[in-house]
Amino acid sequence: MEFNHIPVLFNETIDSLNINPDGLYVDCTAGGGGHSGKIASLLRNGRLIAIDRDPDAIAVLTERFKDKPQVKIVHNTFNNIKAILDGEKADGILADLGVSSFQLDEASRGFSFHKDAELDMRMSKEGASAKDLVNSLSVGELTRIIRDYGEEKYANRIANNIVNARSEKEIATTFELIDIIKASMPQKAMRDSHPARRTFQALRIAVNGELDQLDSALDDMFDSLKVGGVLSIITFHSLEDRMVKQRFNKFAQGCTCPKEFPVCVCGKTPAGKITVKGLAPSEEELEENPRSHSARLRSITKLKELD
Repeated sequence: MEFNHIPVLFNETIDSLNINPDGLYVDCTAGGGGHSGKIASLLRNGRLIAIDRDPDAIAVLTERFKDKPQVKIVHNTFNNIKAILDGEKADGILADLGVSSFQLDEASRGFSFHKDAELDMRMSKEGASAKDLVNSLSVGELTRIIRDYGEEKYANRIANNIVNARSEKEIATTFELIDIIKASMPQKAMRDSHPARRTFQALRIAVNGELDQLDSALDDMFDSLKVGGVLSIITFHSLEDRMVKQRFNKFAQGCTCPKEFPVCVCGKTPAGKITVKGLAPSEEELEENPRSHSARLRSITKLKELD
């Protein structure tokens, strides 16, 4: 099985982790093992835990690292990081969020709006699919998902047309859904990008619970670091990037006294120091990998345990 994925901001991400050859590292979204492979190559007596929810990724990782006892492969979701570490603290934790190139390029997975396939979008291949959602949710719930997770201006029109279309025939494939989306939007709204981009993003987030998972995981990721350890996260859209930015800012916040106070009386000091702030891909990387255009890297170093 091929699981090709071009890791974005590759060198910048590895550099941000400041790898200790004898340290413990966690790749929360190991995928095809791009970042994991590089981390493993830099270890001496250290260890790497490579996590992924996708069974296809797990099969590839197991084969790729079969001769590397320092790498442990875990089929799980990264919001269970504390249970996976079982009390250990890591020197570095990485999460490369979003969809892998393999998932996009494999038509049968139903992630891509460029390929006609059954609507699926399940990273774990378990649970409700995108087809289940579009054929069962109410207009109100579909509108909320498409508006909140896709930031789609025409969410209500798309949702209404989905419900109207499914009353006559089940919406089964990506291209069937795309036709409905196109019919819901004026021509001027389809000039800058693919008309289905935002709706597909919204459905994928809903199917996989991506924002809920990230929200529940951020504190546990930071708490799972040793003091001096680094948490690096690559985001691919504004919703998750905003969440990571706000949480990192919270970790890095010190004194919370009112500005008019002449001296600090709260005694609060930062738990972390932000070391990379929303780094975007270089022009060279954008030319080589256009899919990287929305990627942003944020890193924070842990200074002390959370209060």
